[in-house]
Amino acid sequence: MFLTRIEPRVSETDGVGHINNTTVPIWFEAGRNQLFKLFTPDSSFEDWRMIILKMDVEYIRQIYYGENVEVKTWVRKIGNSSLELYEEIHQNQRLCAKGTALYVNFNVQAQKSEPIPDHIRMELEKHFYEPEE
Repeated sequence: MFLTRIEPRVSETDGVGHINNTTVPIWFEAGRNQLFKLFTPDSSFEDWRMIILKMDVEYIRQIYYGENVEVKTWVRKIGNSSLELYEEIHQNQRLCAKGTALYVNFNVQAQKSEPIPDHIRMELEKHFYEPEE
């Protein structure tokens, strides 16, 4: 699992007093930064590899300003050139949001997907999601 801690900002709080729902997908993406580094170690957009194909979010509980959150990111499936992630956001040890994201290893210059290299695949396998019993 990749773990990212985020301190909510006042600007992310909406008029109803909780973190705005549009912020959650942004926090999920922040939780993927370590994963992005596996595919593009220098973070260069000229050689960016991870292209998102699909994502979904399920909102479980409200999230509030003033308490840090943890974004947990796991690998659920690894295909030839794609991978599916499972993600959760927790605040005060309580699940607040969960979702999935589907990415493809994409060569921007050639405009085509490419197989995930074995060395990256081995690292991804260390972060497989194992549901709690």
